[in-house]
Amino acid sequence: MQRSIAYKKPLVLFLSIVLFVIYESLSSIYLLLPPLLAVLFVLLGRALDKKDIFGILIVSFCLLIFEADKGFILFTSIIYFLIVQKFILPKLIQNFNCTACVNILYVLLAYLGFYLFSYLLSNIFLLPMPSINYYVIYYIVIEFLIVSIL
Repeated sequence: MQRSIAYKKPLVLFLSIVLFVIYESLSSIYLLLPPLLAVLFVLLGRALDKKDIFGILIVSFCLLIFEADKGFILFTSIIYFLIVQKFILPKLIQNFNCTACVNILYVLLAYLGFYLFSYLLSNIFLLPMPSINYYVIYYIVIEFLIVSIL
């Protein structure tokens, strides 16, 4: 049997990972490029809702690349996003009907919540405190627009 040329999903996923690695490297050099943390948060949530194991693995790998590039503790973003997906987001989605409100909450939880989670972990394990700068406001606005398109 021959493989169908129309089945290009593995190739597209591999190409998207390679492009994400390149983009993440460029985002640490050029600070005007957002690191796409909130986009990965939304994609992880959608993969969890669909129970798509391959999608969860791909997004988790991209989150590991994000952590390695930005200097965070290994697996902290994955653990934080899973906790938020399981306990916080169902209540927020239940209480808010407007899509824009939920999208801005996704982005705020991704950036500010992850910063607070990293701060908490650094206090518990006596690690260096994470730093936050004013670029985060720019990242929140840009990623809100991207998440609204998704």
